[in-house]
Amino acid sequence: MTKQLSKAGIAFLLAASGVSAANAQDMRKVAEPVAPTSCAVLTATDDAPGKDDTARIQHAIDQCAPGQAVRLSAQNEKHSFVSGPLALRNGVSLLIDATTTLHASTNPKLFDRGAGSCGTVDKLGKGCKPFITADKTKGSGIYGEGSIDGQGGHVVDGASESWWQLARRAQKEDARQNVPRLIEVTGSQDFTLHKITLRNSPNFHVTLNNVDGFTAWGMRIDTPATARNTDGIDPISSRNITIAYSHIRTGDDNVAIKAGSNGPTENISILHNHFYSGHGMSIGSETNGGVRRVLVDDLSMDGTTSGLRIKSDVSRGGTVDQVNYRNVCLRDVKAPIDISTHYNPRAEGTQIPVYTNIALDGVHSVTPGRVIMQGYDEQHPLQATLHDVGIAGKADRKIEFARIAGDLAATPATACADRFAPFPAATTAATRPQLSIEQSRQYAYGEVLKYVGAAGSETIDPWDPLSDPLAKGAAFTPDYIVDQSAKADGVKLFSTAQEAVSRAVADSKAHPARRLYLLLKPGIYQELVYIPASAAPITMYGEGKDAGATKITARLDASNTGADYARQYGAQFAKAAPAVQAMYATIKDRAQIGTFGTATVWVQDNGFQARNLTFENAYNKDTGNARAEALPNVNNIHHQALALQVDGADKAQFENIRLIGFQDTLYLKAPQVANTSRSFFNKSYIEGDVDFIFGDSTAYFHQTEIKSLGDRGQSYAAAPDTHIKTRYGFVFDHCRFTRDASANANAFYLLRQWFHNSRCTPYDKVPVEGYACTFGPANGYQAPKGTIARNSLEAVGKMVVMNSRIGPHINRASPWSDWNKKGTLAYRPAQYNSDDHWNNLIKAGIDPVKDLGYTEKPSPAEVFLGEFNNSDE
Repeated sequence: MTKQLSKAGIAFLLAASGVSAANAQDMRKVAEPVAPTSCAVLTATDDAPGKDDTARIQHAIDQCAPGQAVRLSAQNEKHSFVSGPLALRNGVSLLIDATTTLHASTNPKLFDRGAGSCGTVDKLGKGCKPFITADKTKGSGIYGEGSIDGQGGHVVDGASESWWQLARRAQKEDARQNVPRLIEVTGSQDFTLHKITLRNSPNFHVTLNNVDGFTAWGMRIDTPATARNTDGIDPISSRNITIAYSHIRTGDDNVAIKAGSNGPTENISILHNHFYSGHGMSIGSETNGGVRRVLVDDLSMDGTTSGLRIKSDVSRGGTVDQVNYRNVCLRDVKAPIDISTHYNPRAEGTQIPVYTNIALDGVHSVTPGRVIMQGYDEQHPLQATLHDVGIAGKADRKIEFARIAGDLAATPATACADRFAPFPAATTAATRPQLSIEQSRQYAYGEVLKYVGAAGSETIDPWDPLSDPLAKGAAFTPDYIVDQSAKADGVKLFSTAQEAVSRAVADSKAHPARRLYLLLKPGIYQELVYIPASAAPITMYGEGKDAGATKITARLDASNTGADYARQYGAQFAKAAPAVQAMYATIKDRAQIGTFGTATVWVQDNGFQARNLTFENAYNKDTGNARAEALPNVNNIHHQALALQVDGADKAQFENIRLIGFQDTLYLKAPQVANTSRSFFNKSYIEGDVDFIFGDSTAYFHQTEIKSLGDRGQSYAAAPDTHIKTRYGFVFDHCRFTRDASANANAFYLLRQWFHNSRCTPYDKVPVEGYACTFGPANGYQAPKGTIARNSLEAVGKMVVMNSRIGPHINRASPWSDWNKKGTLAYRPAQYNSDDHWNNLIKAGIDPVKDLGYTEKPSPAEVFLGEFNNSDE
């Protein structure tokens, strides 16, 4: 049935507040829009670099008759449209099918207004054309269940930043970003947005300038909360506006009603909507043209920073009159009521804003928050009426120069029951959770690296490796020199790195706290290097022109027997320091050496440092790691093969190193379960295919390239098994996630959370008759029944990626993978936060309180996986 919003119906809703319908609503009779017929159908082609559909879409629009639409259609999500600026003609619409996406190009030249400034930061801004414009049209619109993606998080062509990152930089530099808006409607009548999804706009999503008649119905706006200046819908000096049955989450005002020098904004209806992240239901800050006759009814706001907000100051002025808020529910909103005439406390001017006839009826915040109701002075007070208005808890009030009828009341326990709806499922936000700005600060370099020790009760021990001489490129005086071309003396000159390390271990007894410097001359060192815990802090560094000039390489994989291992490398340990020999002895008698016996470089030394070196496990590097039916890969198999193992060592620092391998290139092991140590990687390079950065310690990767190799057709860059109580797992900051030529687009993943030591899954059914996997004291499985132990359930895996560039090989919609597939014994779904962990336990029949001894579900939820301010290539 077609929904309709009649004047009579709204008059009934307003009766209690005594405001007539004619004074507070869109004056049109608004019903659910119906999509026009198609004048042309365009089919999307395969996505390819440099693709540009601008000409054919614009040509179809130009040839279309008024009252009809150009239909965009794609057979599947792998096909889409990519376009530069498009202009809708009078009466002509776009109709975008479900599963079809129209992407805005990331080429700033296409949007440039002629000054060459689009895609830059300067003092002016406004250097880019909008993506879609409608100028002096009547009856145009955008319809359909497809989406328009502004690609705000994508790296701008020819630059190193995304549109959103330009905006963040402009904020820091007190400047303005030149980025395109998504949709701009000017001087038009009866424009419609129906069911369409708008996402990832570089700037404002929809702006209406001097528009008479606008309907947004059943649409979605879906952009991260951290995307700066990404207002949802902004009516400016416009009238007869209806926004209904829509879902909006974004990085700025969800809706902002403004009025500038072109006249007032009036007759606005905001009805039956749900807002999520964003800055709220706003009026202002541009109010100098006057805003009047606004109705906001049946609105939920869940997680906005402000709720019902009117903002202006003496630089704007103007009158805001006849604004009616009714049936509004708020949750987790910092300022549920935020009405102020001092938006910018530093503003200068003489245009005093005046707020009159503001009515709030049935407004409830179910969580505590601040109430601001602030007129300008005694001569220009805020005039408002409150009826059935409540804030949970003790409201923090700032009320001044206000004439208010009524008062705040306690929010009833039954208020807002069933009013908060989850954002519709057809979105990537659930699988690409974004940190808020406040959350991102918790993952700053200095914060992450200051915690060490027992999970949940870590010691605070500040560590600043970037201030260390190693990171600053200081020249060192070596205590030991490794040079294959020189004659070794066993004291200062050595022919192998392991011999030099053994000498350093022996010398550590006399000076255990003194750092020892070990220089490797350029060359290829075919050996294993083990650095035991008993050594003094060792700095191992190369002096070649780059890290590739000095390489330590070996070739071991998990299937090697202890006898093979001893035969290949036993001789180098025959005269090694006792502590080094002890490390060797833990491996040599194994039937198979296993993953953790394969490391080319094995570090247990607290404070170990390495700079300008390459550590390689050469397993399969001669043939590649692909399965193939022709030489050299016939029946090729794959085993774990570590290049570097940091084993319980704290404050391990790596500067400009290269780690070369395939599966399990880098292992970062905590000293013990539910305990952590710290590693730092700066300006380095790590490559591999499956789980090639893994472990349970805390590690920070800064300005480092993470390259996925596509030989096997699948890749997971990281596989942390961070303990649930450990504060931080892996953090990648200002990194680049890249690929080789064999890596397919959109096919690989940033992570899968290592389900460590599990033998069965309690999270899903397995096609075995009588299958069951229940909580028990140990991991085990004997078909058809098994048990899952605490240590596996609590190895949740934590990782955050910030300020980084993510290559096209990473699955754009779901970059975080499950651990193995449903229906397998090893399956576990990706868990984005502690709520997922808790809920999955309950679904699996494991009681977090009775079985695991937890006291209560963490609130707010603790982050396991997240992103902040990344850009997609």
